[in-house]
Amino acid sequence: MANEKILIIEDDKDIRKILKDYLTNEEFIVSCCDNGGDAIEVFKSFNPDIIVLDIMLPEVDGIEICRIIRISSMVPIIMLSAKSGDIDKILSLGVGADDYITKPFSPMEIIARIKAHIRRYKTFSNPANNILDKKKFGDLTIDSKSYKLSFKDREIHLTSREFEIIDFLSGYPNQVFSKEQLYDNVWGMSDIGELNTVAVYVKRIREKLAKHNINYIRTVWGVWYKWEEDLDE
Repeated sequence: MANEKILIIEDDKDIRKILKDYLTNEEFIVSCCDNGGDAIEVFKSFNPDIIVLDIMLPEVDGIEICRIIRISSMVPIIMLSAKSGDIDKILSLGVGADDYITKPFSPMEIIARIKAHIRRYKTFSNPANNILDKKKFGDLTIDSKSYKLSFKDREIHLTSREFEIIDFLSGYPNQVFSKEQLYDNVWGMSDIGELNTVAVYVKRIREKLAKHNINYIRTVWGVWYKWEEDLDE
């Protein structure tokens, strides 16, 4: 894994330098932005493979930047925050972030997560890795090649991570998976993950599907999930 482009949006000069140095040593191509006001333009011109995005930024905060990017792109986004509470985490995941890391952090942990996200994103988005490009459940269509979920030919907008969860579960109808198994198979880094993240994502997915009266994801005994295909919509 080398030459992937990483955009760091962080106003702390020391953190930007540390991350850039470590990532450059790993042969990534790194671009930096130090404020939210310029972030979207830098994102469009640089076209990164992954974004490391601080929440607290001058002019425009990271939550809003993530929301704007998600309108047009499924690029993986890792949020950084100086706060350890759940509010920022829930907000970040709610607007489409793929991961959340609290400061202070280890640069090697950031690198590990970046590599995992890039690897997972490439695996899911590469049609050669998908036995079935499209899966149909009644009027619901899951297109693994284009990362699109549609119901009666109308697209249901999901983040890349939300889609990957649906794509994985629907590939094994009626089979139950624990939070640990789901995190390991979708995030690909269970040793450094937080399992409550799984519940947050499943809740967001259910809310989006419920608008169309779809309920394929079932909870079993409170800690397991399965895609139950034989349901009336």
